Amino acid sequence: MKIFTRRRLARRLEKELGTGLWRQAHDRYVRGLDRYHQILEGIEDDVYNQLVPIGDSLAERLNTVFELCQRAHQHFPADGMHVPGGANALHSALSRAANHVATTAEAAAMVRLQHGDVQAVQRRAEQVHACLDQAEAAL
Repeated sequence: MKIFTRRRLARRLEKELGTGLWRQAHDRYVRGLDRYHQILEGIEDDVYNQLVPIGDSLAERLNTVFELCQRAHQHFPADGMHVPGGANALHSALSRAANHVATTAEAAAMVRLQHGDVQAVQRRAEQVHACLDQAEAAL
């Protein structure tokens, strides 16, 4: 990604998500997703073919995360890390979703090291989806 493209994206995210809590929630999800896809590099083809759809399902929810954080910033503006009143359930669900993306990446790493199974990765991904569904319901 070129430097000007990154700057435009950063300005857009700052405008739509703010600089605090909601931007952090979005960025944590993105970092976990990036980590997951980095782990896929170098995995055997048969396992890779099983893990890619899981990663794709998490990537498909990135727009949901963005929209949730955008709407949260509109309804509960926060430029710091303090959770505004009434936003606890939403923030908690978004935070747990980001944590579960990270643990999904960990589970994929264990599969890559041949110390885990694909079903564990799938279970972690299902937790991400469940948390995002809870976040949608909270908003």
